[in-house]
Amino acid sequence: MGMNKDKLKDKIYELIEKSNEEEWFEFKENWYEAHSLGEYISALANSAAVKGEPYAYFVWGINDLSHEITGTKFNFNRDFNNEPLKHYLERNLSPDLAFNFEEIIMEGRRVVVLIIPSAGKVPVSFDGERYIRIGSSKTKLNKYPDREAELFRTLKNGIPTIENTRSEYQDLTFEMLKVYYSNKGLHLNEETYKKNLGLLTEDGEYNVMAQLLSDDCHMPIRVSIFAGTDKASRLCSVREFGFSSILLAMDKILQYGDVLNLVQADEKPGVYGRNDVPYFDYEVFKEAVTNAFVHNRWIDGNAPMFTVYSDRFEILSRGSFAAGQTKEGFYKGESVPVNSKLSDIFLQLRLSERSGRGVPLIVSRYGKDIFEFRENSIVVNIPFNIIYNLNNRNTYEVKEAQFVYKSTYDLVLEKIMENPHITQPEIAKSLDIGKTTVQKNIVLLKKNGIIEHIGANKNGYWKINK
Repeated sequence: MGMNKDKLKDKIYELIEKSNEEEWFEFKENWYEAHSLGEYISALANSAAVKGEPYAYFVWGINDLSHEITGTKFNFNRDFNNEPLKHYLERNLSPDLAFNFEEIIMEGRRVVVLIIPSAGKVPVSFDGERYIRIGSSKTKLNKYPDREAELFRTLKNGIPTIENTRSEYQDLTFEMLKVYYSNKGLHLNEETYKKNLGLLTEDGEYNVMAQLLSDDCHMPIRVSIFAGTDKASRLCSVREFGFSSILLAMDKILQYGDVLNLVQADEKPGVYGRNDVPYFDYEVFKEAVTNAFVHNRWIDGNAPMFTVYSDRFEILSRGSFAAGQTKEGFYKGESVPVNSKLSDIFLQLRLSERSGRGVPLIVSRYGKDIFEFRENSIVVNIPFNIIYNLNNRNTYEVKEAQFVYKSTYDLVLEKIMENPHITQPEIAKSLDIGKTTVQKNIVLLKKNGIIEHIGANKNGYWKINK
């Protein structure tokens, strides 16, 4: 079971980039203890199966805390009790496991990698005992009955997916789904569509994918707006879009994003005409939102998270890459769907495409730094471009919002709080922004229930709802 050296190096670099060791890989420098190594092989193989990873990795030559490549003196060709180490490990593993040691040079230092196939039909044991990883710790499997049951269930039925997992809700209806297909000129046969679309488990019950596409997905899907750059700042608004079909929820979030994407008047002094500048690239926003719905790990019962800060729109998708996907392939647009059947339905409804252009498009417009890979989620941070004038001196500048401490939304609200009798033209003049921009922010503040206007336009006043 050899692996191309360059691909192996790429894989190890990918593991190094992760913030912590995960249950299917381990870093050491020069550590060695033969029997304990056999236990690690059992634990890593079983954990890889649960996590849906085809291989687990035990790597010497990397510091387990800093993930720095230090090099190693570990000799995998040594003997243990007058027997080659590899033979000793093979003899005590059950069932047989085709693991392999590989030696590579990384940054001029020797690194040894033990490549371990994930468990197959039955759990892997060493010296008659089965092991598992809990976090970064190796332990006996029978001490954790829930993990043991999960492992056996995974080995029997495969990794839990939205297709093979029964929904706890069986009184589902699909009127919205039928409308979506009808609007695309596609007809669903009443007798066969549930089976054809993959909405049923092998036992004929509704699966989690059916729940997601039903008229009530039973999950909250929200857009939260904060006044500052983190969740410690004031929460301005929470809009609920869940508890319907996720198809409708996604449509509504895309529409709401269009409302939030305020168009600013770019009016440079001395330049004829004006240029309208939106807060963010809507095409990138649409790609990111669609990917979040298609590739979210819905099986855990959690929806994607959508959060608006004063400097960015954050789109968080639960889970990580699909099995077989790499970060390099991800950036290149090599699409590997997390939820294959759901992806097919989005394609049929022309809500997404599998051309592989989505991520490269995002990267081309905002760079790779727009993506943040956390332990159990993938985040897209779309920065705002905000036009503003400095010191009211007709000085023109455009900067990314991370250098701006207050959004136009906040500035308009501040003006209203300072003077409840202020008019929209007066707000536009005092902030030196376009009347349309003021109007859109006013509409948003009203929709969020933060302000309301009492009385006539000229003689009335603004009421702040705290």
